[in-house]
Amino acid sequence: MHSHLRTALSAALTATLLATVAAAPAEAHGRGGKPGVIALPDGFQPEGIATAGRYAYFGSRATGAIYRADLLDGDGRVFSPATGTPSLGLKVDRRGRLFVAGGAAGDARVIDTRNGRVLARYQFAAAPTFVNDVVLTERAAYFTDSNKPVLYRLPLGRHGSLPPADGFTTIPLTGAFQQVGTGVNANGIVRTPDGRALLIVQSNTGTLFRVDPLTGATTAVDVPGHTFTNGDGLLLDGRKLYVVQNRLNQVAVVALNHSGTAGRLTDTITDPDFDVPTTVAKALGRLYLPNARFTTTPTPTTEYDAVAVAPR
Repeated sequence: MHSHLRTALSAALTATLLATVAAAPAEAHGRGGKPGVIALPDGFQPEGIATAGRYAYFGSRATGAIYRADLLDGDGRVFSPATGTPSLGLKVDRRGRLFVAGGAAGDARVIDTRNGRVLARYQFAAAPTFVNDVVLTERAAYFTDSNKPVLYRLPLGRHGSLPPADGFTTIPLTGAFQQVGTGVNANGIVRTPDGRALLIVQSNTGTLFRVDPLTGATTAVDVPGHTFTNGDGLLLDGRKLYVVQNRLNQVAVVALNHSGTAGRLTDTITDPDFDVPTTVAKALGRLYLPNARFTTTPTPTTEYDAVAVAPR
């Protein structure tokens, strides 16, 4: 898929992954000449995305490497090397720090986007664990664990200072949220429009929950007549919530009330270039979604990309 986008892309995704990896010139362009498809390194297996200005950051679920792409021209490089463990949900703060959810490693990393240096690492849990996504507030970073009914909270100190390695807390999820089986439970996470609570999606039930960030108490979000089957990454834009439904190759658009206790489905975004998108970030007036291609057997030469679509 999109092989014409990758003619200049190096296939050398080696164990060092410190070398620059040039992205293929993107020939499919959207508005303003920006590429509509961003080529990623072959074999990369992307999952998370975060954006800051003209750049997007992608995490590899295969190696943990972080790839940075220029959304204006599609060029990119691996700027933080492989860890041997996954890099899943990503968020960039205003200080230029990238917070990374570590999946089955049960950890999180904080990376300096200026040079790729790891600033801190936090070991939240031992197996079975799957630290899946992250949201940032002024005072903390919160991470979901798809294998445990908890959130992990990293408190941020004065001027955003990071806590010591053992300075996180584990918040049990109580109330309406119930862990179901061994599948993917709590997944994407964002703030409510009023900023007072958090929203998470439970992938295997398709239910949205509002979470008290202090106590972990949860209530189901009332979206009449709709559940979010295969719900994955979330994006809040004002009072508009985008819910990526990965294997359905679609994004549900929900208009929320101010407190995030209820909403209504207003639209569904699809695109012929979707190939199991996992999450979404907004930049330069567009939405960007990495194609995880879960239905394609991964190999070192499997092609991967991210797709840009118009917000609705």
